Amino acid sequence: IKDYKEGDESLHLKLEDETLYEYPVDLQGNELPLLRNPDILVGENDLTALSYLHEPAVLHNLKVRFLESNHIYTYCGIVLVAINPYEQLPIYEEDVIYAYSGQNVGDMDPHIFAVAEEAYKQMARDEKNQSIIVSGESGAGKTISAKYAMRFLATVGGSPSETNIEAKVLASSPIMEAIGNAKTTRNDNSSRFGKYIQIGFDKRYHIIGANLRTYLLEKSRVVFQAEDERNYHIFYQLCASANLPEFKDLALTCAEDFFYTSQGGDTSISGVDDADDFEKTRHAFTLLGVKESHQMTIFRIIAAILHLGNLEFQCHQPADFASRYPPQSEDEHLNNFCSLLGVEHSQMQHWLCHRKLVTTAETYVKTMSPQLVVNARNSLAKHIYAQLFKWIVQHINKALHTTVKQHSFIGVLDIYGFETFEVNSFEQFCINYANEKLQQQFNLHVFKLEQEEYMKEGIPWTLIDFYDNQPCIDLIEAKLGVLDLLDEECKVPKGTDQNWAQKLYDRHAGSQHFQKPRMSNTSFVILHFADKVEYQSEGFLEKNRDTVYEEQINILKASKVKYQMVASLFQDEKDAAPTTSVTKGTSKISVRSARPVIKAASKEHKKTVGHQFRNSLRLLMETLNATTPHYVRCIKPNDKNLPFKFDPKRVVQQLRACGVLETIRISAAGFPSRWSYHDFFNRYRVLMKKRDLSKYDKKQICQTLLEDLIKDPDKFQVGRTKIFFRSGQVAYLEKVRAAKLRAATIMIQKTVRGWLQRAKYKRLRQAAIIIQRYTRGHLARRLAEHRRRTRAAIIFQKQYRMLRILRAFQRVRNATITIQAFARGMFARRIYHKILAEHKATILQKYARGWLARTHFHRIRGATIVLQCYYRRMKARQELKALKIEARSAQHLKKLNIGMENKVVQLQRKIDEQNKEYKLLNEQLSALTSAHSSEVEKLKKELVQYQQSHQGDGSQLVSFQEELEHLRLELEKAHGERKVVEDSYVKEKDLLRKLTLLKSEGMIEENSQMKKELEEERSRYQSLVKEYSRLEQAYDNLQEEMTVIKQTPGHRRSPSNQSSLESDSNYPSISTSEIGDTEDVIQQAEEVGVEKAAMDMTVFLKLQKRVRDLEQERKKLQTQLEKKEQESKKSQVGDVFSLILIFHRQELESENKKLKNELNELRKAIADRATQNNSSSDVQDSYNLLLNQLKSANEELEVRKEEVLILRTQIMKAAQQKGTGKITVIERVMDFLFPFCCWKFTDCLSDAISALADWCGPFLRLLEAQLQDQRREHEEEVEALKNQVDAIKEEMEKQQQALLQTTLQLSPEVQVEFGIQQEITRLTNENLDLKEMLENLENNEKKLNKQLKIYMKKVKDFEGDSAVERSQHERKMQAAVQRKEKDFQGMLEYYKEDEPLLIRNLITDLKPQAVSATVPCLPAYILYMCIRHADYINDDQKVHSLLTSTINGVKKVLKKHNEDFEMTSFWLANTCRLLHCLKQYSGDAGFMTQNTPKQNEHCLKNFDLTEYRQVLSHLSIQIYQQLIKIAEGILQPMIASAVLENESIQGLSGVKPMGYRNRSSSMADGDSSYSLDAIIRQLNVFHSIMCDQGLDPEIVQQVFKQLFYMISAVALNNLLLRKDVCSWSTGMQLRFNISQLEEWLHGKNLQQSGAAQTLEPLIQAAQLLQLKKKTSEDAEAICSLCTSLTTQQIVKILNLYTPMNEFEEAVKWRRNPSSITMDSIHLPASLNLEFLKKV
Repeated sequence: IKDYKEGDESLHLKLEDETLYEYPVDLQGNELPLLRNPDILVGENDLTALSYLHEPAVLHNLKVRFLESNHIYTYCGIVLVAINPYEQLPIYEEDVIYAYSGQNVGDMDPHIFAVAEEAYKQMARDEKNQSIIVSGESGAGKTISAKYAMRFLATVGGSPSETNIEAKVLASSPIMEAIGNAKTTRNDNSSRFGKYIQIGFDKRYHIIGANLRTYLLEKSRVVFQAEDERNYHIFYQLCASANLPEFKDLALTCAEDFFYTSQGGDTSISGVDDADDFEKTRHAFTLLGVKESHQMTIFRIIAAILHLGNLEFQCHQPADFASRYPPQSEDEHLNNFCSLLGVEHSQMQHWLCHRKLVTTAETYVKTMSPQLVVNARNSLAKHIYAQLFKWIVQHINKALHTTVKQHSFIGVLDIYGFETFEVNSFEQFCINYANEKLQQQFNLHVFKLEQEEYMKEGIPWTLIDFYDNQPCIDLIEAKLGVLDLLDEECKVPKGTDQNWAQKLYDRHAGSQHFQKPRMSNTSFVILHFADKVEYQSEGFLEKNRDTVYEEQINILKASKVKYQMVASLFQDEKDAAPTTSVTKGTSKISVRSARPVIKAASKEHKKTVGHQFRNSLRLLMETLNATTPHYVRCIKPNDKNLPFKFDPKRVVQQLRACGVLETIRISAAGFPSRWSYHDFFNRYRVLMKKRDLSKYDKKQICQTLLEDLIKDPDKFQVGRTKIFFRSGQVAYLEKVRAAKLRAATIMIQKTVRGWLQRAKYKRLRQAAIIIQRYTRGHLARRLAEHRRRTRAAIIFQKQYRMLRILRAFQRVRNATITIQAFARGMFARRIYHKILAEHKATILQKYARGWLARTHFHRIRGATIVLQCYYRRMKARQELKALKIEARSAQHLKKLNIGMENKVVQLQRKIDEQNKEYKLLNEQLSALTSAHSSEVEKLKKELVQYQQSHQGDGSQLVSFQEELEHLRLELEKAHGERKVVEDSYVKEKDLLRKLTLLKSEGMIEENSQMKKELEEERSRYQSLVKEYSRLEQAYDNLQEEMTVIKQTPGHRRSPSNQSSLESDSNYPSISTSEIGDTEDVIQQAEEVGVEKAAMDMTVFLKLQKRVRDLEQERKKLQTQLEKKEQESKKSQVGDVFSLILIFHRQELESENKKLKNELNELRKAIADRATQNNSSSDVQDSYNLLLNQLKSANEELEVRKEEVLILRTQIMKAAQQKGTGKITVIERVMDFLFPFCCWKFTDCLSDAISALADWCGPFLRLLEAQLQDQRREHEEEVEALKNQVDAIKEEMEKQQQALLQTTLQLSPEVQVEFGIQQEITRLTNENLDLKEMLENLENNEKKLNKQLKIYMKKVKDFEGDSAVERSQHERKMQAAVQRKEKDFQGMLEYYKEDEPLLIRNLITDLKPQAVSATVPCLPAYILYMCIRHADYINDDQKVHSLLTSTINGVKKVLKKHNEDFEMTSFWLANTCRLLHCLKQYSGDAGFMTQNTPKQNEHCLKNFDLTEYRQVLSHLSIQIYQQLIKIAEGILQPMIASAVLENESIQGLSGVKPMGYRNRSSSMADGDSSYSLDAIIRQLNVFHSIMCDQGLDPEIVQQVFKQLFYMISAVALNNLLLRKDVCSWSTGMQLRFNISQLEEWLHGKNLQQSGAAQTLEPLIQAAQLLQLKKKTSEDAEAICSLCTSLTTQQIVKILNLYTPMNEFEEAVKWRRNPSSITMDSIHLPASLNLEFLKKV
């Protein structure tokens, strides 16, 4: 408050809680209070980073972190200070373990996991063994810290095999806690022994085993507990589970019933369930492989110790002698003890009360005093428990032992800290002795690290004075030291504690670390490094001797065979195996058992406890010195075990005892503050001058600044990579920086305030001007309004006067007008009446004159008509007379006889033909008459038969009706087909028109093809029209037949002269000889006689069936012809197409010939039958009907022949369209067809070709004109596109000029960076374009090569087949059919022995780059085609073998390339594609909804591969998980550095001072930081790989969603675990980085993947860092904004929030005290709390 002046007696201070304090100043000593660190350093996570290093600063920093931020861990150089919070904190979950795994120790907030990770990393990097030393007072949390360290190592270095060794290591903890931990006044779970767990690792740094060593078990606790303390937990756990059936034989009750468990009073611990803990202990025993029988033996031994403690001794003789035990039946506990251990009751009863004395001459048995009996019993109990403890430790080591060669190890030492009580005995002496040794090792290690740091940086090394506790250690362990004198006194037969104390006084009275108390002769004081401790010598000798009588041990050795384990506990150690040994490996130190090997005892154990402890401590120090130590100091904040209660006195005492303050003192003696040049430059660049900043050497810039600011060169040193500062210099620099920032702030405030005032003045001036303007305007408007009103008044007066005069004038004028109107009306009416009378007279005259005129007209018209009639009659009579004269002339007769001559000739010919026919009929009649008489009897019999068969006419009628219905259906079908053909004709015509407009090249060939198809459709249409007319005619014929059949009851006769050639003119014939043959047969039948022919219905039906088959064959051939035409369009091989059409024509001709021969044979057979049956008149009618049907079939055959002619015409059209270049093909076709075609057909073919050329000329000219129009339109479009390109280029040039101008305004560095980015973008785009072009060219090349191979193969096959066919035709002169080319079925065949080669080439040895230019997922498609072929041939073994080999091959490849993202992505895509194929083509309807008909043909037919689909699905999930793991492994090291640390916005973030941990050796040399661009580049690589390999878009989206979730989680975890990044500037940087990631997602079109939503917690955390945090409104804003963060996360961030400069304020949690007093509270009756009484 008030500045201090020299000579003032006090300082006036203002504390943090706003209270005033007056601090007195010692004027004589001139000592001022210690300076406080700057606000920026308060709450620092490393005490060595404080500028002022002294006890108050350290204590205040720990208090702020512990109470305000709830941080229990703080670094102090190489030491981790852990304050026990006395409550469970959520900072040890598995997520936190993975968050610290792989991180540098200085990158995260202090944590026990960070120390364990540091040890693990240094072991892997330096290949040196490590140790984690955990120490502290009882109740400080040593055990739990060591447990968490082992848990971290077990999680990070998990065993690769199935041995689950890490679980066994963790399982040893509950066992050791049960048998070695107990409740004390300071801790409910205090470890009463020290342990060193050595965890072994192999070369891959996986846990392979462990080894446990123990130190100085507190055996006295077994027989004695102080007030409010308990025995070891295992006793209470066993008593709590005594009611279990398997423990009935132990004869146990509750713990209060036993002396060894009830001395401390309360036998329970609040919040602890002993029975539940006992189940955990048994489970741990089982996990470590302890047999159930051994477990029961352990519990029997523990129960026996409890019974041993309840033995009672009674004295019946003089007081100095104790009697033997009562009989067995009288002491139940002795019986239980003997039965549980399997020893003789009488012997144990005897030797508990007696002892054996052996002299030179003889042996005596002496009765012991009651006190000696109790001591002997207690010694036996302690010895039994110690041996059991030792056996359990040995068995744990056996379970954790491994035969694998150990490469390195990490040891975790959990040992007691420095202890001082009101009464300190032998145990405290040993504990403090061990801590003296550990403190010496700690001081040397710290001193060594400081020296290495200075030498590494090239700083001059000066000796630092530090406390050396070697004299104190010599006092204890040197020759004739405390332990030597104690052992010597133990050897004296009558040695006592007083004598030993006196020897100490005599020997060490002059030592500076030894003192004698004034008021005691049995105590002594030793000045330890932490404090001086007074020890009471009483009990030292007894505890050091640890006497156990040999007779009692021999009884236990003689335990029954059933309990062999009990006997083995007490065997001589020279016969037993060594307890522990170091596994063979690279360790340079041999580690032996914590307890040295003890020789066989004669009377009692010869090695004392002190000697054993000194040897084990020496081995421990050798082990620690051979490793790299890491220190954890556990602090107990208060003695009442209250959560987050801080007692400064107790904490300072422990800080001194554990050496933390000594570490700080050593650091403060040198250069405690250390900054890297980069961080110093970023932090203090505000103090640098502009000319210095222009230099490029940051080291030189920093050195220049320090020389200007710090005048004393001894206050700092410049190293190779760091700057070293003396204590207080960083605070001075912070003060200078704050002053500079304050001055800059004042300047900014001054400027801003001036600007605000100027802006305010300008606003006021502008407002005044506006007011004046509006006022003057108002006055001017008011004057104008007055003038306007005056002028208006004058106008009103003028108008009023004018209106008054006008109205008077109007009245006079209106009166005058009225008078004039009445007068004029009267005169007008008079004139009207006169005119009306004249008008009526005129009408009368008009009607009279009209009647007279009409009468005159009628008279004249009648006379004219009469005259005309007489004249016309006279002219007609004259014409009649002239015609009669002309008819009598010869000229007219000649005209009439001109046509009669032709008619006469025709009639004469017809008469001649009838005469010939008459003669022929007469001859036939005479022949028939001569044969009639010989066969009349036969015909009569046949007549009877025919009369009997007359009854079948009804069935014949039904058959005719069915035939009629069938023909009707065919007629309707023909109608439908006609309509379909017409529609298709219209569509094809439209399609032809569209195609001619679209195509610009090759139009002539395509149009010719379309013309050919049009002609085909035309021919098909004509054939359908003819078919339609034929069916109509057949329908009419059948209707007539039905009518006749219904009218005539018997056989109907039809006229014999019915002609079947009436429709011949409709169908042109191909060969006259063929038709002539058919007509001759019909003529023969007619000549035989119509009445003698008979109808065979069976033959007739066969003929109809054959006609239908021929029609189906024609349709099938037509369909094949269309398919071949389509194939010819694709292949564009004209000669192949022509030959295929020729062969189809040959097939059709041969089929027609066969049908013709069959018809001729059928007609001959019918004629023969008719000759034989010529005697019946009824047969004549049937024969005529059959003859008509045969003629109709003949007509239908002629139609088919016409179709053959059309097909030939199509062939010649195709040949003509190929042009002159195809003449050789036509000639080849003609040569090929010559043996099978007559010369008439060849002439017709040539004529058709010439006619086709004449017909196609105009059409081709039309197509050419259309092509020219289309070419013209195309050129116009190209010209328009060129204009658009020129416009775009001009716009781009303008943008580039504007961008160049903007760039020139930037700084040179930004210009260079911008230019580089532009060039990189341009080159990247060019590379992508070139790559895409290359891939397209490669794809096109491969497709063309593939097509070329196919066509070449077809051509070769065709040439070979044609040559063979030609030779056969020349030899045999018979028609042949060309073999069809088989289509590719989508299957690949391989032999079984080629399967390993297939797997090797397609999976094992395949590189993704080899198939990058082909179809994505090509291996999957190939494998499916192989599977489909195996399914096609129904080979289940081949399918099973191929799928199994494929899955195993993929697994092998993925195992080999388990860190290759590209390979993993490649096989994930192929596995998913193979799975999709198996589903798509499985035949299941659910998977085939989107298939095309062609794809449905590729479905599997024989096998159901559902199980393999399930296996492939699991494999896909495994590959996906491996892909995510690889990607996370690549990205995770980048995230914290790129997202939180990297300065995307330059100069925004400040740097806080660093502690020792930021310069830890765990950090790799060099700059290992990453930028956000590195992450984005890596994401681009991932995206391009997955897209190029054809991975499903859904999987790609899921991958990036999971990766972005990982980025968000890792960044948020680091934010929650690091105090140095929780600041406003980090929030700004973080928000910018997130926006970059969101922009990347938008650019890759991944918005729908949900990846952006995973960043929401990180976005809200960044916003939380930037929000105000002062008022309650700010708190409400935080709650409404941070919806994706939990309350704990928000509180954690607010606690971690650190101001980067003094202008930011830290978050302070305010208390809201209640204004309600307790006596004013009323209890409502609804709570039903009537049982509460007011006090």
